[in-house]
Amino acid sequence: MKRRRWRQPPVAVVFVLLLLAWQAGCWLLQPSPLVLPSPRMIFAELLDDPQLYLGNSWYTLSNTLAGFAMAVVIGVLLAVGIVYSRVLETLLYTPLVAMNSIPKVALAPVFILWLGTGNQSKIGMAFLIAIFAIVIDAVLGLRTVDPDMLALGRTLKGTPLKMLVKIRFPGALPAIFSGMKVGIALALVGTITGEFVAAQKGLGYVIMSAQGAFETTRVFAALLILSVIGTVLFYLLEWAERALLPWHVSHRAVSAGH
Repeated sequence: MKRRRWRQPPVAVVFVLLLLAWQAGCWLLQPSPLVLPSPRMIFAELLDDPQLYLGNSWYTLSNTLAGFAMAVVIGVLLAVGIVYSRVLETLLYTPLVAMNSIPKVALAPVFILWLGTGNQSKIGMAFLIAIFAIVIDAVLGLRTVDPDMLALGRTLKGTPLKMLVKIRFPGALPAIFSGMKVGIALALVGTITGEFVAAQKGLGYVIMSAQGAFETTRVFAALLILSVIGTVLFYLLEWAERALLPWHVSHRAVSAGH
């Protein structure tokens, strides 16, 4: 008899199971709601004022996507420059590494001074945190293209631009998507960091204002929404990767496992 293959449970099922385990733990241990509210209390809080959470969630999400989009475009362009120019590699790598080593919470007040307390500072923080992972993975992907394909392109007298567009960039897409999946989570962290420092709306603002008033349930409600947003964005990128790169070995392996 053929062994039945393990099927990966849907993400939503795993998420619901985690919430059920959390609720069961709250029933058994009876922690104070000021320390750990139950999922039932959190969902009641969400239903009590849905407009508050919808408006602030959209503000955080839009800033995250804007910063992430900037990080992808500029990060890939920087990666191309680094791969094709030793001078740019020397000039760009060191500032990127140095900037990535600075705690982003320390940079958030500087961004507030430069860009103000509006959307621009949150987008700037999301961009700053996300770009490093995208640049590093894009450089790795562009440099690890099959050398035989590059040799074939040179034999056919392909120009550097054509080789970039038709050989290097398609071959680097798996690595670029890996950087994007890391970058989208970091962009969300950057947006929240900016909202922690100075904001009048957004989920980070909801968390800070609720923390000051000891409204733990509201804090956990905002955290739950953030976890859902981050998970959805990650799996949307994974879906896009599978749709655009069905030929990649990792997706063939996953398909075979199903």
